[in-house]
Amino acid sequence: MYSNLRAYCILIGSFYFIPQLLTGQDQKIADSLAILYHDNTISDTGKFELLKNLAFNELSDSELTLKYAEELIDLAKQEKNNYYLYHGYLQKGETLEKIGNLELALEAYLNCVEIAIKEKYKKGEGTAYMSVASVYSVLGDSSNAELYYDKSIQLLRSSNDSILLASALLNAGDHFFNMAKYEEALRYFEESGPIFKMLNYPIGTAYYLGNTAMIYATWGNDTLAMKNFKEAIPVLVDKEDFYPVSVYQIYMSDIYLRKNDMDTAFFYAHKSLKLAQKYGLKEQISQANLQLSKLYELAGETDESLIYYRNFIVYRDSVKSIAAVNQMADKRINFEIAQKQNEVDLLYQKRKNQRIISIGIAVTSVLVIILALAFYRRYTYIRKTNILIEEEKNRSETLLLNILPKETAKELKQNGKVQAIKFDFVTVLFTDFKGFTKLVEHVEPKRLINSLDFYFKKFDEITTKFGLEKIKTIGDSYMCAGGLPSKSKSHVRNVIYAAKNILQLVEMEMKADDNLIHFEIRIGIHTGPVIAGIVGTKKWQYDIWGDTVNIASRMESSSEVGRVNISESTYNEIKNEFPCEYRGEIEAKNHGRLKMYYLS
Repeated sequence: MYSNLRAYCILIGSFYFIPQLLTGQDQKIADSLAILYHDNTISDTGKFELLKNLAFNELSDSELTLKYAEELIDLAKQEKNNYYLYHGYLQKGETLEKIGNLELALEAYLNCVEIAIKEKYKKGEGTAYMSVASVYSVLGDSSNAELYYDKSIQLLRSSNDSILLASALLNAGDHFFNMAKYEEALRYFEESGPIFKMLNYPIGTAYYLGNTAMIYATWGNDTLAMKNFKEAIPVLVDKEDFYPVSVYQIYMSDIYLRKNDMDTAFFYAHKSLKLAQKYGLKEQISQANLQLSKLYELAGETDESLIYYRNFIVYRDSVKSIAAVNQMADKRINFEIAQKQNEVDLLYQKRKNQRIISIGIAVTSVLVIILALAFYRRYTYIRKTNILIEEEKNRSETLLLNILPKETAKELKQNGKVQAIKFDFVTVLFTDFKGFTKLVEHVEPKRLINSLDFYFKKFDEITTKFGLEKIKTIGDSYMCAGGLPSKSKSHVRNVIYAAKNILQLVEMEMKADDNLIHFEIRIGIHTGPVIAGIVGTKKWQYDIWGDTVNIASRMESSSEVGRVNISESTYNEIKNEFPCEYRGEIEAKNHGRLKMYYLS
């Protein structure tokens, strides 16, 4: 989750420690300064400060922020002004990280580190380390994230910049929160909160309240969590800082989910997604889609759940792709090697005697060890990332197979569509509960749905046991078929066994003493040709069509409670294996009179 406050605490001073005030971002300031920018009447010296403040305060348009930052970098390079060059790279990195381009963000932050070290600018170095740590934290590289947060906090504790120190503490706490080390995260948060409050720094206090609220929500202290969220969000909205607002709304969605208030849970999840989409916040778009996938899955709407889960995968991979991980790992290795090599070169330049040469050899040996460890860390991290991606892919695959048969799902993924197939020999089974429609008007809905869910889950187990394909449920009617999507010579017999098992289950449950409603059941079966496939582009459902389906439905509606009514075509297939009794004929449209048989 996002709680980084670096952007709100960028120094407005110089490498020469000229004391200046610290301010927070404000879109209104950016709007005012934009007028001066478009007038183009500011001198070169004034333009440095104008671009820095424009890049710092612009919140609503990330592309515009990057434009200001790049223009500041170009101007600073021309004038060889490292102070403004540092701030140009820092603001560029902040914006790139915010929109999910972590590779380029890390490159910008490393430029900040080099400039700060060169200028002996300790506060700037501490701020840059904080930013580098943030990228490693997002990537899940906990050891490097904690290393750079520690370096940042140590440097900033020795400075007189309380807001920067509080920001580093807040960001370190956020990292430990993401690592599920909640006690340690709360310790960092609670050290930062009083500092922001003492300095009357509203946006810092808002982040402190929002982040502690995330911990309270995680621990199940929903009352205190909601109190803190409601104090934090208005301040952030007033400052037009919508990223954390979007994050906090996901937690509020979870709180209402725990209260079984699904409508409000959906409300906050959709609100979070709209906010993230409006401002191009890729990481939060991914998280909001994941939350909605979970909510729709819990609501039983698996098609909608799959759509949002796919969006989660797409946006998550765009933020944290394997290629980006490889490139960033390489950048880290090269950067650390360059630092160590500079130390070795400096030793050779200052002293030429044998003692220093020995030290240089020792440092080189350490460098080789660091290089080996860095490559090992890179290998293990990429391996872990591949495992995580494979797990998410498997979950998506499982969700798809819960909707479509395996062969159909495979065809859909390969071709983007599914061809309808005719099966000449399929057996269709329908069930229907007696008196269900009347019960709907008089029984508590939750109890009725729980009872229906119990029976249909048991029916799923039975059809799976006998290798049948569940087609769909319509109200209290359950439909399955044998002989598709893979042809089977024994499918008629398997359908008969499934029907008998269903009858046995229903008869046994009628005697159960529980809080469920128990029903009497009718079953109908018919064998013949069908067309099978999926239609449309949304809410896919594998279905079958043809007169065989209609006749199977007529067999069920013409059956009696506790009996299995089969057509003549089904009877001819199983008459030598299962005892049956002839029970007459019914008139069927376009088919004349059809003979029917009861299974004995």
